[in-house]
Amino acid sequence: MMSHASSTPAVVRQRRQALTLLAMSCGVALTVIVGGTIGGLRINTMPSEPLGLWRVTPLDRPVQVGDMVFVCPPKTDTVSEGFERGYLRSGLCPGGFGPLIKTVAAVGGQRIDVAGGVTIDGRPIASSSLISQDGQGRLLRPYAGGTIPAGFLFLHSPFPGSWDSRYFGPVPAAGVLGLAKQVLTYAP
Repeated sequence: MMSHASSTPAVVRQRRQALTLLAMSCGVALTVIVGGTIGGLRINTMPSEPLGLWRVTPLDRPVQVGDMVFVCPPKTDTVSEGFERGYLRSGLCPGGFGPLIKTVAAVGGQRIDVAGGVTIDGRPIASSSLISQDGQGRLLRPYAGGTIPAGFLFLHSPFPGSWDSRYFGPVPAAGVLGLAKQVLTYAP
């Protein structure tokens, strides 16, 4: 025998609320997907920059030191290992990687020295201390340093656990998708 409780006004109201919430969630997801495709919106889930919604804005000039950019990392052994360890997400960049949000700390022709921290052309970079292992105790190998080749960038984030050029080295400037602009973000 069927229970009459399933058709009470309270149950009907709960179902409507659940369907409304589901429809709103689908609408938000669709907006983010369409906005990402058309409007250059991206969601950052990595803690090296504020979490939340970002916009990729076109860059109509050469990349400069100080620019915060979205960049596709190159498919190298080091980047592939970082991907396997979960340091970057999957995405539409070559190699199946998601783009990184990082600040350009140096460009081609500048000298990088890596010891306990990073110096660029002899000037120490703030918040660039290196760590020897990740949160799971896996060894982190620092970049050896040297002069950045023309057409390459050295990327940095001040977040203490950031996986950036301190570990994977310079990246091709051709991988820059555009400037990274915060839209709706949260910094814990």
